Amino acid sequence: MVFGKKSIIGLDIGSKHIKAVQLKELKDGFLLERLGITTLEPELIVDGSILDSSRVVEAIKGLMDSTQIKAKDTTIAVSGHSSVIIKRVSLPHMSEDELAESIKFEAEQYIPFDIEDVNLDFQIIGVGEEKNMMDVLIVAAKRDKINEYVSVVAEAGLMPVVVDVDAFALENMYELNYEVNEEDNVALVNIGASMININIVKGGVSVFTRDSSIGGNLHTEALQKEFTISYEDAEKLKHEGSIEGVAEDEAQSVLMSASEDIISEISRSFDYFRDTTNYESIDSIILSGGCVLTKDFASLLAERSGINVDIAQPLKNIQVPESFDREYLKTIEPIICVALGLALRRVGDK
Repeated sequence: MVFGKKSIIGLDIGSKHIKAVQLKELKDGFLLERLGITTLEPELIVDGSILDSSRVVEAIKGLMDSTQIKAKDTTIAVSGHSSVIIKRVSLPHMSEDELAESIKFEAEQYIPFDIEDVNLDFQIIGVGEEKNMMDVLIVAAKRDKINEYVSVVAEAGLMPVVVDVDAFALENMYELNYEVNEEDNVALVNIGASMININIVKGGVSVFTRDSSIGGNLHTEALQKEFTISYEDAEKLKHEGSIEGVAEDEAQSVLMSASEDIISEISRSFDYFRDTTNYESIDSIILSGGCVLTKDFASLLAERSGINVDIAQPLKNIQVPESFDREYLKTIEPIICVALGLALRRVGDK
């Protein structure tokens, strides 16, 4: 899904926010050049589908203007269990060129979509457990979903050059900023407004991925329903803890209940990982996404899962000029993880 070494915009189009990150590659790492976030009105993107493309296009244009981004080449990502399938499979040993020629045939038995309706890509990740076999990661994304996102980005005046997957963008962010322990299973968990992306990596290699159609909107909807308040007031209550007419302890009770539902979904994914792989434990969780900003969510996840939870620091190993507001960056870091991972991509990458 790669469509030559110059700066690329990492553009993460979520259902609540659009995030843009531009990095400059240096000899000894990366420099943050541009960064911005814009908030979308509710219902423009629902369950990963763009329902009002013209307003999303205008939002992207506005973000490019406000961040003064002049680059055009852009990396975007797709996700969602109904649109993207990622499978780790064991195949007979062959060269990368041979696999490229036969990937459609090899993938057909693992992909529950019509093979003609998807874009396919693969990565050979190592020698298989059985003799003359190799482990391969196969990714299939529905072509109509890709075209939907590519179209709005192109209409906004940008040039989509790479289409990635949210879970792999998280992995890029992780590898740049964290020391990889060969023995640890690390769960990269990104909780947006309407989607959870999970990528469990061992020794820097993805061993399990899963998307779930649930997210921080659950908190907002629960508050709206309980207190009969507007979406805007529910969002304010979620992040600030109180609004006029609603007691903080009552709001916290509602938020806690919604958090339990989100954590249950994450736990089910972890259980499925343990049941379907040879890996018995998850050693740590690196948490990202807007849900991180909901009061006490990270500590509740750690308590319920029994696993250490760290809030993602995507700028940990990035050089940040003094012109950026450090306090603001600290606040929004968990939200820009996918966008930063996308900004690390280059045309021709695998």
